[in-house]
Amino acid sequence: MKKLKKKQFEELYAPMEEELVAMARWAAKTGARIVVLFEGRDTAGKGGAIKAVAGPLNPRQCRVAALPKPSDTEKTQWYFQRYAAHLPAAGEVVLFDRSWYNRAGVERVMGYCSEDQAKAFLAAVPDFEKLLIKDGILLFKYWLTTDQANQEERLAERLEDPLKRWKLSPIDLAAREKYDAYTQAREAMLKATHSKASPWTLVDFNDQRLGRLTLLRDLLKRLPDTHVEPDPLVLEPLDGALSEESFGVLAPIASFEVKEKRGKS
Repeated sequence: MKKLKKKQFEELYAPMEEELVAMARWAAKTGARIVVLFEGRDTAGKGGAIKAVAGPLNPRQCRVAALPKPSDTEKTQWYFQRYAAHLPAAGEVVLFDRSWYNRAGVERVMGYCSEDQAKAFLAAVPDFEKLLIKDGILLFKYWLTTDQANQEERLAERLEDPLKRWKLSPIDLAAREKYDAYTQAREAMLKATHSKASPWTLVDFNDQRLGRLTLLRDLLKRLPDTHVEPDPLVLEPLDGALSEESFGVLAPIASFEVKEKRGKS
């Protein structure tokens, strides 16, 4: 099956950008609080999906929460405590690049928590999410799926590309041998935490561009009517002559210098 071309993606994405901006304007006007969780296997495409949502939005309003591993102090806290600190205030959108569900996935599969801790988490998370929803937070949970062959191809690409090398860690390499274990952990997570009030949505990300569009369309459809007219603004002509700015300008790099540097590298 042919994958979606970049030009096709951009054409289909453009109207969704306008809808995302409308969503942000609606959230600011109504005080809505929106939380979107992005979960999935390594290389599934979480980063690209998050960029597709956040791209056209004001970064002061839309935040990405990508938490590092817990500190020694955080390990002694209530498990949800450090995630709760990143929840949105009125009018904000928070996109979790992995979330509290780390405990049901990587922590459980890689042995970073005990089985008792993982089971306790799965028992507690429905109540935690009920509290968020009851308080008025709009919660959306997405799991991005990808076949093992695609995962292997993307891992190899990260290893070879110096601009993507930072995305690859020893944990990612160790996890390669545990594809089926991650599947089992995901199924246990879905069984325990999928509900009518707080459902999971699985999106096929074997074609990442198509996956982004599919996720975006689903998210925008599930939001309430977000049509809010923007505040009226009028750009009146200025009186008098327009001023010219005075400043020094760096000379551009000559083309031969660029070629020379490339030749030496």
